[in-house]
Amino acid sequence: MQKQAGVQPRFQVIKNFICHAIGDRTYPPGAQIPTEHELAKKFDVSRMTANRAVKELVADGLLVRYQGLGTFVAIIQAESPLLEIRNIADEIRGRHNVYSNQRHRLQKVQANKDLANQLGISAGDPVFHSLIVHKENGRPLQLAERYVNAVIVPNYIKQDFSVTTPSQYLSELFPLSEIEHIVEAILPNSQEQDLLNISADTPCLLVNRRTWSANNLISCARLVHPGNLYRLSSRSVV
Repeated sequence: MQKQAGVQPRFQVIKNFICHAIGDRTYPPGAQIPTEHELAKKFDVSRMTANRAVKELVADGLLVRYQGLGTFVAIIQAESPLLEIRNIADEIRGRHNVYSNQRHRLQKVQANKDLANQLGISAGDPVFHSLIVHKENGRPLQLAERYVNAVIVPNYIKQDFSVTTPSQYLSELFPLSEIEHIVEAILPNSQEQDLLNISADTPCLLVNRRTWSANNLISCARLVHPGNLYRLSSRSVV
């Protein structure tokens, strides 16, 4: 019998159901999903079909199986490469999770002496200041405080960062030629505690980042992540 065009295989329907339930947190990280018997009954398929759907999601890293206990949603720690910049929205969606953000500040200010030194400009020069919380499945993952050279990037303040992220906007407009990362372990200040919804004793990962394009220093950023949710990786060929 010829397969009807456009009709998904039943195991793929089950996979889509589980992925959607993970995305909307019906099954949050660490939650147990229905058994293969229950999935087979729900979707009126064989146990073998349900098994294939679950096995593929385990292979994809979205589920983990524990012998004698069942199958659970994987608790995935966000990870970014240290030696490059990736759009955090793409990272989150790449984990089959839901990206959102909350903008707290987007304004024009005058650079003080310290900021001027960071950006290679003169004190009093105009800069744009943004403060955005990036979220994964509604949970704060990164607090991004960024200062951008207003002379080089005059339209930064006009962007709708609910549609694009600052990193995506800047990298598309100014291809990167140099990146500086300084990584520290910190305890969050009061603003970081409030915006990331964490306690004062939560260890955090701080990344101080500066970016250049064609030898122009474009921006500097202070990126704060709850340490239990985020890690950085580095790999080089020697």
